[in-house]
Amino acid sequence: MCGIVGILGNHEAAPILVDGLKRLEYRGYDSAGIATVHEGKLERRRAVGKLVNLSDKLVHEPIRGKAGIGHTRWATHGAPNVQNAHPHRAGDVAVVHNGIIENYRELREELAAKGGTFETETDTETVVKLCESFLKQGIEPIEAARQTVARLDGAYALCFLFDGHEDLLVAARKGSPLAIGHGEGEMFVGSDALALAPMTNKVTYLEEGDFAVITRTSLEITDGMGSLANREMREISHGAISADKGMFKHYMAKEIAEQPTVLAEAVKQYVHANDKEILLPEVDLDFSKIDKLTMVACGTAYLACHVAKYWFEQIARLPVELDIASEFRYREPPLTQNSFAFFVSQSGETADTLAALRYCFENVDKTVAIVNVPESSISREADVSLPILAGVEIGVASTKAFTCQLTVLAALAVKAARERGTLDAAGEAELVAALNGLPGVLNMALAQEDAIKATCSELVHSRDALFLGRGSMFPLALEGALKLKEISYIHAEGYASGELKHGPIALVDENMPVVVMAPSDELFDKTVSNMQEVMARGGKIILVTDAKGAKEAGDGTWQTIVMPSVHTFLAPIVYAVPAQLLAYHTAVYKGTDVDQPRNLAKSVTVE
Repeated sequence: MCGIVGILGNHEAAPILVDGLKRLEYRGYDSAGIATVHEGKLERRRAVGKLVNLSDKLVHEPIRGKAGIGHTRWATHGAPNVQNAHPHRAGDVAVVHNGIIENYRELREELAAKGGTFETETDTETVVKLCESFLKQGIEPIEAARQTVARLDGAYALCFLFDGHEDLLVAARKGSPLAIGHGEGEMFVGSDALALAPMTNKVTYLEEGDFAVITRTSLEITDGMGSLANREMREISHGAISADKGMFKHYMAKEIAEQPTVLAEAVKQYVHANDKEILLPEVDLDFSKIDKLTMVACGTAYLACHVAKYWFEQIARLPVELDIASEFRYREPPLTQNSFAFFVSQSGETADTLAALRYCFENVDKTVAIVNVPESSISREADVSLPILAGVEIGVASTKAFTCQLTVLAALAVKAARERGTLDAAGEAELVAALNGLPGVLNMALAQEDAIKATCSELVHSRDALFLGRGSMFPLALEGALKLKEISYIHAEGYASGELKHGPIALVDENMPVVVMAPSDELFDKTVSNMQEVMARGGKIILVTDAKGAKEAGDGTWQTIVMPSVHTFLAPIVYAVPAQLLAYHTAVYKGTDVDQPRNLAKSVTVE
């Protein structure tokens, strides 16, 4: 969520800090600020809204210094205003923070009892005031920061900057990610490697409980027990941390268009060179030894798991327990050792999913991370990590990460079916051939963009919408509704088609568009029956189907979007494309912020 950048550099820090924060805009924010130290003096500038407002302020009120910290804030405690914006400062220390300090009220009361005063509504001000109290006792900055961190409960990524110290940053991590970048006589801090990409590709990731003391020529990390920790420095490929919109107006449009390319990479990673069987990359996962699979995720990743539940249960006959991470971790479900637990996350830093993984770690045979960022916390902490290979995804509404998650999960379902004896070699070869053909089919789906855009020119006038689907298309209905409301702010709900008569049909009238996701499979006739019920009540059907389905459905639909024919098993991956394009073009027509929709963050690293 919030973005952090820190610099001990050889050049003026302010423009570099702002550039780093721009690379973190995708995480979501509503205010921003920076602080620097120049000739021993600590200064800061903050602004509400987009980073351009901070840039404007820096033109009129510039600050100098080659050491500094920056922050984009997504409001949790306190309204999004200048007073609550980071960096927070108290006396000789400034702090930026991502996370939630759970015991801030107790600390605030303790400091107030000693005469401390507070100006903001944030939990972070407690951190900076606590550190200031230690400094006033004559404690040196590093030790003051260490004692401050020791008093904190909750989740945090923190970076401290001190008045009079132009060659010192102190960082700490618990629950929220933080990375240290290595340069030539320079050092950097960032919420992720993307923020540091223009400055360095050499990165050290702090682990849970780490405390780091940083100068331009040194990095000292101690673990949660206070012992020196030797954390690996990783060299990140430029492609993994670079991102630009290219010829596209929005990142989301670019990422939708990239899907055939990235899916081809994902398929290549998980399909044997003989093109007839699934082969995992240097991973030991034997599905024949388990009798249950638990899948945990949030948001769109959860819906990818929902699709995969159909796959694993239908072709591998493997029972799947599916749960939203925020519910799973507190429900404390019973687990068995003869089971695997899958954790799906684009960022690999989703707080609830990470907590769920830690709950499962000693209670299942293997924990498996399916993530887009190989260096992420979920990836590092799981027994097995499987990359989805989507590349950097900037748009808040996940697109290519979703279809890559589905592709990897489909490959795993095929592998499970083969190992459990529910699929023979010929059946595996058939599904592998379908996987190999996916990039081409997605290109054909993308070729329908103009027709979808025309539909959106009508959909944009609606206040509400329903999405319907049967079988593995039901989660796609949920995903289509989620996408539409995420970026166009049109209220939308997804339902299993068979549930229509159990309540949602009461909403249907001549103003209600109903998007029906329905490839011509064995369930198509039942779906057509549901469509007739909607049309009989004046509802406007937007049918998403293939040529055969369009012919069988006949006349009466408001709009029909024709998708290419595809193997039934992989239809959810292909039908994700029209769901994405419906949301995208509707949002463009409405003029909303497509890449950074209001109130949303790309990576939810706090509860």
